[in-house]
Amino acid sequence: MVAASSGMLFGYDIGVSGGVTTMVPFIKTFFPWVLKNMAEAKQDYYCVFDSHVVTAFTSSLYIAGLVASLVAGRLTARMGRKVTLLIGGCFFFVGTAVNATAVNIPLLLLGRILLGFGVGFTNQAAPVYLNEMAPPKWRGAFNTGFELFLSLGVVTATLMNFGMAHYGDSGWRIAIAIGAVPATLMIVGTLFIPDTPSSLIGRGMVAKARQSLTQVRGIDYDVEAELNEIINSNEAAKAVKRDPYKTILQREYRPHLVISIVIPLCQQLTGINVTAFYAPVLFQSIGMGSDSALLSAVILGAVNLVSITLSGFLVDRCGRKALFMEAGIQMIICQVAIATVLALKVGASGDEPVGKSTAVVVMVLMCLYAAAFGWSWGPLTWLIPSEILPSEIRPAGQSIGIAINFAITFVLAQFFLSMLCHFKYGVFLFYAGLILLMTIFVALFLPETKGVSLEDSDTLWQDHWYWQRFVNAVTLGR
Repeated sequence: MVAASSGMLFGYDIGVSGGVTTMVPFIKTFFPWVLKNMAEAKQDYYCVFDSHVVTAFTSSLYIAGLVASLVAGRLTARMGRKVTLLIGGCFFFVGTAVNATAVNIPLLLLGRILLGFGVGFTNQAAPVYLNEMAPPKWRGAFNTGFELFLSLGVVTATLMNFGMAHYGDSGWRIAIAIGAVPATLMIVGTLFIPDTPSSLIGRGMVAKARQSLTQVRGIDYDVEAELNEIINSNEAAKAVKRDPYKTILQREYRPHLVISIVIPLCQQLTGINVTAFYAPVLFQSIGMGSDSALLSAVILGAVNLVSITLSGFLVDRCGRKALFMEAGIQMIICQVAIATVLALKVGASGDEPVGKSTAVVVMVLMCLYAAAFGWSWGPLTWLIPSEILPSEIRPAGQSIGIAINFAITFVLAQFFLSMLCHFKYGVFLFYAGLILLMTIFVALFLPETKGVSLEDSDTLWQDHWYWQRFVNAVTLGR
């Protein structure tokens, strides 16, 4: 619960940043030219919020997160997962304070950068912590906790945005400042949890590793067999005596590297995060009022939260690939349908707002899209890389994957509103095409990881039609 709750920090930031950018006091303070665009008698509803300075408020976090995630990989290996979580929580707390009290754009961006350091550290450490603590049988369900808290953070933030939208000039500051609450709870909670047995053994603390394993498995559980398996895996990793960032580039680790890069990359190319960032802006852009746009974002987040909860029950029963495949088809259909509705009702010129009934149809389609993401690419993106990486390259692979995730998120967050302005409804067809390619990749190249222990993850590649050519006898014999 404590480690997974770090996802709430990320989720709250995703939700609150999109909402406050629709609040008039916030726009008036930092981006007054947007108000001018909104006040024009004739406007292109796709382009009202098209400003790279506005999107920099959201996207600047991800450049900082990219840098932090690469540093965090080495930190988790040397100082443990627990310390990395603590550092991330502290960065997030300070960044929240700076953002809530900002009076100009430089201070606003400084706060976003500090928040980026926070989520960079926590997003790297939390999935690894959850995977190393969870029993193999229920590792998928445990790991879903991170995405569950992330979605809970989004819903909480959108509710705060909705409640604070008419709270006067300070409403947006209160909405941002509330993010310090989950940060504080996570920091305090982390002080009382043990580090993972794998991390402790890697740093020579076998007695503490035994104590940690006993604490998490229960006093009636015989921990020695599992402890010895972790020790043997760690000894084999140490025998390699190579830098993990260099090791992961070796041919025998090609499957691990590719999957660790492609899965986080594909998560962002579904378009879900830009939808979460800009849901209120998007709904307002198609003609909804500010209150309706914020309420629609709340509904969208709640649907995603429910679907992630459902994923926790399904992932260790149905397997990872089945969820990916079904969700891919559902998301493609929804994106094409949204594009069709906008093409018919708003058109390419964007000079006519949609009616209430059409806006509801768009919202329903987005909810179906968010539901599919919630039981597939949402939680599984954090699960798959951390469970296919052997211990000798786990921190490096996780760091690379998170860095890729942040890099593509920055690009999408920075340019989505411009894409919406120039591509019009075609932006949804663009994402539908990308999701089709991702679904094909999963079908062909992703092995099923259900029920496979972290120490036996190398066996995944032995019988795979493509990846087996990269796995040599030394890897299989470990």
